[in-house]
Parts: sequence; C-alpha cells; structure tokens
Amino acid sequence: MTSTPTTRRWALLAMSVGVFCIQLDAFALNLALPQIGRDLHAGGAGLQWVTSAYLLSTGTLMLGAGRLGDLFGRRRLLILGLAVFGASSLVCALAPTLHVLVGARVAQGAGAAMVMPVGLSLLTNVYPSELRGRATGRALGIGGIATACGPFIGSALTDAVSWRAVFWLNVPFAALGAAWASRTAESYDTSAPRRVDWRGLATATAALVTIAVVVDRGRHWQWPVILAGLAAAAALLTWFVRHERVAASPLVELTLFRNGPYVALTLAGAVANTATVMFLFVVPLTLQGQWDLSVAVAGIAFLAPALAMALAGPIAGRVPPPAAVRVMTICLGAEAVVLACLAWSSSLGVYLVAATVGGVVLGMANSLTLVATQGVIRPERAGEASGVTKTVITVAAGLGVALAGAVADQKRGVGSEAASDTALQITALGCMATCVILAVWLGAHERRRRDACPADHETASEERRRGAGSLAVRPARAERAGPASHEKKTRMAGAAMGRLRRPVRRAVKVALGHRRGDRSTRSE
Repeated sequence: MTSTPTTRRWALLAMSVGVFCIQLDAFALNLALPQIGRDLHAGGAGLQWVTSAYLLSTGTLMLGAGRLGDLFGRRRLLILGLAVFGASSLVCALAPTLHVLVGARVAQGAGAAMVMPVGLSLLTNVYPSELRGRATGRALGIGGIATACGPFIGSALTDAVSWRAVFWLNVPFAALGAAWASRTAESYDTSAPRRVDWRGLATATAALVTIAVVVDRGRHWQWPVILAGLAAAAALLTWFVRHERVAASPLVELTLFRNGPYVALTLAGAVANTATVMFLFVVPLTLQGQWDLSVAVAGIAFLAPALAMALAGPIAGRVPPPAAVRVMTICLGAEAVVLACLAWSSSLGVYLVAATVGGVVLGMANSLTLVATQGVIRPERAGEASGVTKTVITVAAGLGVALAGAVADQKRGVGSEAASDTALQITALGCMATCVILAVWLGAHERRRRDACPADHETASEERRRGAGSLAVRPARAERAGPASHEKKTRMAGAAMGRLRRPVRRAVKVALGHRRGDRSTRSE
C-alpha cells in the first residue's frame, strides 16, 4: 500500500489515540492509589509499583521496539503495540489482586513501548518532509491533553465510578487505534538486512532496567547499594558500546551520537521532561495546599495550563529543524524564569498566569524534542532515533518523580509552600543550567562553521547588511575573498555549467539519432 493523504490520516489518528491512552495511564492513577489499596487489600510500598512498573517497562523497552519497527514493519509493530496495550488494560480492569495488577501494568508498558517510537517513525516515513512536523505535533498535542489532565481525569473517574474505569476506557480506544493503523501504509528500513542484534538488545535492556530501578527506588536504598547499581549499569553500557562498534547490524548506530543537533535536542528534552513531571506534580497540589482550593476548583483552575500545554504541540511542529536547538534554548530559559515566578508568586492570579505560560513553554519543549529529532536524522532509521530519544526522556521523567518524592516528604506534603518552592527552584536551576550549556554549544558550533567557510560567512553577512541585489559589490567581494575562494568559485561555476551542458548534449544526440534514422528510412 502506498502513502496517500487518506492513509496518512489513518496513521495520524492511530498514533494520536495511542499517545492519548499511554500518557493518560502514566498520570491518571497517582491520586487513585489509596483507593486501589483499599479495594485490593494492599498497602505500603507495594502500591507504588502500580505506577513504577508501567514507567519502568515503557522506558526500558522503547529502544529495542523502535529498531524492531524499522526492521519488521512500523505499521505491524504499531498494531501489535496497541493490541498488547488494550489486552493488558482489560486485565488491569479485572485484576483481583495487586500482583496481577502490577504484572498487567508491566505488559501495558511493553505495549506503550511499541506504540510511541514506532508511531513517531511511521509518521516520519508516511508524511512528506514539509508536513511531517505538523502531523507529529498534532499527535503529541493530543497526548499533551492526557498528560496535563490525567490526574484530574483519574480522580474524577475514581470518585464517580471506580479506578478500574481508567483501564476500561483504554480498551475501545486501543481497538479503534489498531483498526485505524491497519488501514495505513507499511514502511521498513530498506537499507539494512532484517537481522536483529539480540546481544545488543539484551545488554541495552539490562542496562536500562538497572538505571531505571536505581532512579525509581534509589531514595529508599543505602548509598552502597545505589553505587553498586550505578556501577553495574555503567559496566553494561560499556559492554553495549563495545559490541555495537563491531556488530554487523547494530541495534544503534553509534554515528547517531555524532549528530550534534540530535544529541543536543535529546538531552535538552530530558531536562524539559523532568521539569514537566515536576510541574504537573507540584502545581495542582500546590493549588490545593498553599492556595487552599478544593479538588474540583483546583482542577478547573489548572485547565488553562493544561490546554496551553496541549496546544503547544502543533506549534512545535512548525519550527524548522535548523532552528530547533535555538528555540529549545529559549524555551528552557523561559521555563527557568516561569518556575522561579511560581515559587515567588504572592497572589493566586499571578500564580495561574505563570502556570499558563509554563504550560505553553513546556508543551513546546517536549513536543519539539520528538518532532525536531525526527527532522535531523535519516528517515529509514527513524525508529531507532525515536527509541533512543524516548528512552532518555522517559528515564528523565522517572528522575523527576524521584526528585518530587524526595522534596515532598510525608511530614510537609508537596502542597506545602516550603516543599513546592524547593521543588520549583531546583527545577528552575536545572533548566537555566541547560539553557546556558546549549547557548555555549550554539556559539561554538557557529564559530566552527564560520572558521570552516570564512568567505561564505563574509558573503552572507555582507548580503544581509547591504542587500543581495547589489551588483556593484560583487567584484570587490571576490577580491577580498582571496585567490583560494576565487578558484573555488570558478570550479563551482564550471561544475554548474557542466551540469547544464549534459542535458543539452543528450538532447542533441537524440535529435541527431532521429535525423540519422530519418535519412536511413528515406534511403531505403
């Protein structure tokens, strides 16, 4: 099946509904955990695994799922991921014990790990380059609605019906998404053999599991255990890198990490995702704690930041890839200022305005991470790149949850002024530090580019200053550029004339051939 406007729309719908369900389940159950414990007669630290198991499974399996989609079909993996997600949601809705619920949440995470990177790479390959950013931004904007409103949707369903209603909601949506995905066009990485690097996949997954568990549970452990876990993860990652260097069909091409814009956007996206988790965790509960609003009123007050975050996704899709790092730098700097304003706000009105601006900036930064990284890599390995990016930012989200838990202890609560201010200030410092690092990197990158092409840079600067239409400055510009630049331009002009001569020569030969044929026909 070839890619047409109709099949593209099916792919966009399938990806959108998948992202909505995945993001909803990541945030909808936090406020429902006490009720889950009462219904399943469970309590203590075991309840945290209802959320942690899902996030850990999703974050650790995305890397392999993205590359498997490249090799065996992105549409096929998207349908499989939605089917696994829907079936495991049904098991969650019917779970009689906490152990069954946690196991089904692990399966849910496996389905989500297939949907996210594979869906992104599918959109990258079925949409033309001028439309793929907007399409991805729309899908992520719909996911942003679930991200921002997830806690309130989960609490409303828990109060009105049951926490099981959150999982029942996924079943028809996942089935609908799988049906839509089956009607879109298939795509593969045709540049590589369909051979899976199983050793690399196992090593990378083990390393990611170790990192994710340390990040998620580390605050409950002693330092020797944490250091041992980090050492084990470092050893596994070292082994993985050494294996990928010599593998015939590597799971991840290490040249991906030489792509400066891709690496910069991915690491900046990790910081932005950490800030988003803190924002979604701190702001709603601060509205209930510091500002003494009821749950319903706090939910209504948070609608403006939530909608702003969702609407920023399509805006991010319109940013051209060459400008993505610069826009990301601006977003992180703006978010640092917004978080500081939230920590120092003296009135509820100022707090809500700052939160709304923060929703726009964070929604822009998170969507830009996934949209722009797909624009600076080769489309045939889009699943691999999106898998790496989603893995990094999901592990960063786990770090944000851990930081929020460490700041918001049981004595003060996250809704208290001291705890929320501390969380927001720490996150603001992280955003500002990353903004400065990106600005320094951009400056160094620009200097290297100027040093590599000094004459071209002088020409571009002069054109901006005097206008490209001036013919009088061109001879002087060529003289200032020096003989080397003049020779280079002469060679380029010669090559351009050669390219123009080829079709002319071809047309002449064809015409002469026809004439010879005509003469031979007449002689006969």
